[in-house]
Amino acid sequence: MYEQIIDFLSLSDPNVRTVVLGSILLTSSSAIIGAFTFLRKKALVGDAVAHSVLPGICLAFMIGGAKDPLILIPGAFLAGWLSMILIDKITLHSRIKEDTAIGMVLSVTFGLGILMLTFIQHSGNANQSGLDHFLFGKAAAMLGSDVIIFSAIALLMVLTVSFLFKEFALVCFDREYASSMGLPVKRLDFLMTSLTVLAVVIGIQAVGVVLMAAMLITPAAAARFWTDNLKLMIIMAAVIGAVSGFTGALVSYLYPSMPTGPWIVVVASVFAFISFFFAPKKGILQYMIKQRRIRLMINEENIIKAGYHIGEDRKDFTSSMTATDLIRRRPMPESKLKGHLAKLTRQGYFRKHSQGWELTNAGYKKGSRLVRIHRLWELYLTEYLNIASDHVHEDAETIEHFITPELEKQLEQTLNYPSEDPHQSKIPYE
Repeated sequence: MYEQIIDFLSLSDPNVRTVVLGSILLTSSSAIIGAFTFLRKKALVGDAVAHSVLPGICLAFMIGGAKDPLILIPGAFLAGWLSMILIDKITLHSRIKEDTAIGMVLSVTFGLGILMLTFIQHSGNANQSGLDHFLFGKAAAMLGSDVIIFSAIALLMVLTVSFLFKEFALVCFDREYASSMGLPVKRLDFLMTSLTVLAVVIGIQAVGVVLMAAMLITPAAAARFWTDNLKLMIIMAAVIGAVSGFTGALVSYLYPSMPTGPWIVVVASVFAFISFFFAPKKGILQYMIKQRRIRLMINEENIIKAGYHIGEDRKDFTSSMTATDLIRRRPMPESKLKGHLAKLTRQGYFRKHSQGWELTNAGYKKGSRLVRIHRLWELYLTEYLNIASDHVHEDAETIEHFITPELEKQLEQTLNYPSEDPHQSKIPYE
């Protein structure tokens, strides 16, 4: 196998060069257009287009009588565009919603394509051999002439995106603003849709109509988890698509029984899986860590606030309090409470004594601020939103941990520095 990998990486075989270059071109260009499709929330439309090109391919073959890309691509493109128009017409002129219209067009056109493909296979035309590869893709069947045609189309797509990047981005994120600036929004929308159809048409040679939607959307979805910068997202999507195409071709070379298209999608899905779970800012793992930190912060601040309430009741903030005293105010397992208290003691909010714990000056200020925000928010809800005083505690219990100093100052000014909350409890000020 090592020798096979070396042979593959050397690209000395013209067939290997054709397959590798073709797979990289098709997958990377599809990923670039797929980024805009993803941002426009048109993923299902891409799936419908991918399935609807099959009858166009079959019809073009029946008319031309050959598997020439110059004949099949226009037929596939026309069928894809008709499916887009059909989805829009059904949505506009009936009570059927877009997702239902997409499902209808997808299933009907794909079923029609299968019927036409079956008819061609039984027609006796010798040229139809290999036409069924468009279902799941067969990159190994690409010829040098096919790669030239696909390269020209991919280059056209990339150049179009490069020249109209700002306009496309503006239409994707804020159509109303783009229209107010005088941009031809409908024409730009038409062009992006045409590029989506074109990306699907040229990509089916590698991954097939069944898996093309995954190739269109998966690299963009994976890239979105790593960055908020659109340019960087498109570059990352293109790289993921290219690596997926290269790896799919490698696996197909090492194991000839393994189809290239499904492996391309599998590799892209692995990238997506890694992104979904391990992206540094938006990954699920990072989200879980962030949620845990927030829960810890809330628990620790609630313990400080409980210590302040105890001092408030005793009218003495320097007296010691036991774990039992704190648990009465903030119920939790004693072992968990002592773990939090040990951390808060290290942070300087509590001081440990033989009799228990007491608030430090920093702990007193922190507790005072939490109580102040809580009571100001309760007063704000009752006075400005007309919520009953016995219904405001839970909301204030949550918001007190997230009010910034700026909002706190604004609350104080809006309420004119009140002395008591709706329950006649004193509002502490510094």
